[in-house]
Amino acid sequence: MPNAKSHTGHLEEISMNTDEPQSKQDLDLSILAPAHNEEDNIVELVKQIHDAIEPLGISYEFIVVDDGSTDFTRQRVMDQQVTHRWVRCVAMTETPEGSGHGQSAAFHAGFRAANGSLVALLDADLQNNPADLPAMLELLKLSNADFVQGDRSAARGQGDAKIRQFGSWVGRKFRLILLGDTITDTGCSLRVMKREIGLRLPLEYKGMHRFIPATARHLGYTVVEMPVSHRARHAGEPKYGMGITKRALPGLVDLFAVRYMRKRRRPVTSEEISGS
Repeated sequence: MPNAKSHTGHLEEISMNTDEPQSKQDLDLSILAPAHNEEDNIVELVKQIHDAIEPLGISYEFIVVDDGSTDFTRQRVMDQQVTHRWVRCVAMTETPEGSGHGQSAAFHAGFRAANGSLVALLDADLQNNPADLPAMLELLKLSNADFVQGDRSAARGQGDAKIRQFGSWVGRKFRLILLGDTITDTGCSLRVMKREIGLRLPLEYKGMHRFIPATARHLGYTVVEMPVSHRARHAGEPKYGMGITKRALPGLVDLFAVRYMRKRRRPVTSEEISGS
């Protein structure tokens, strides 16, 4: 069994979510990848997902969420649909000219399009390795958890610049102090969870993707961590906020916003009472 750090809590009763779409069919797994100008990575990503998941003998789909791409990302996905019927494309609408709505919004759309009882998330740049997914699915089952979060820290190790390592350390300390969040690598997009969790996350708010595992824990779900691999970008340039001003400072502001929302959150479950 893979190594895991377990964080458990009481699982609340889930009430009907009117924002939840009716699934066209029941699948075992949906895989979601937000993509903004990733035309050179799509074909290889589809191949690697097929190679990782097909041997498991489960039903699955791969959803690329095209987040305002200005290159041929969408066309590359559509080309793959010709020979891979399990590949889907969800296009974000009303995106700003030349850019997208961001990862949080893309994940929000992807969760609502997904037909799988389990949902896996990963980046479209091939830095996350789909080959890690089978072990994550196995850990989810063996640990009876609701959510498996990837941890790249050992794999990245010495490869990261000192300033980036320091920034990550500071970020973890702030999350621990303000949210009680002990997740090692909350920035790792590679994760597997029950679809119901994704539908409860407030991902319509920019920056919330940074707090997916912490929010899942706050909602009462069991989250475990698993070491995963990390690779250099296959092609193209980073698209979603890099650097101290684009990542660290907005992340700190979002951290206080999440703390505020936590204190304001109230249970919304209910039951009908009959006098008969």
